[in-house]
This record gives sequence, structure tokens and C-alpha cells, in this order.
Amino acid sequence: MQPQLRLLPDAISDLFATVSTSGCITMADRYGLLAALLEDSLTPEERHCIDRLLHAVYKRRLIMVDEISAML
Repeated sequence: MQPQLRLLPDAISDLFATVSTSGCITMADRYGLLAALLEDSLTPEERHCIDRLLHAVYKRRLIMVDEISAML
């Protein structure tokens, strides 16, 4: 039996705001995005936010860090 993944309401928009403000995407953020994509019940707005984050990483506007949290 697979464990059920459930995102908190507004988790994607909160993640988008946090990552946009800090300029870096942490390991925990990446796992959160992975869980959101695997859930396969995203709204079009949430999918657009994820696409924007991935595009920002691709264009090197966001940096990927290997820390668990940006709040250290």
C-alpha cells in the first residue's frame, strides 16, 4: 500500500512566494514540487507557478542549494 501524499492548501503559492523572495530553491522545496507533480491534481494556476519556477532555474535566476531550509 502506497502512502497518500496530500498537499496543504495554497502550498504551491506559498512555495512560489518564498522561493521568489529568497532567490534559491532548497532540497525541501524540490521535494515539495516533486510531491505536487506526482499528486496529479494540480490546478492550472499551480501548474503555471511550477512552470515559472522551473523556467527561472533554467535561466539561472534561481539557484539550487543543497540545504534543507533557507532559514538557517
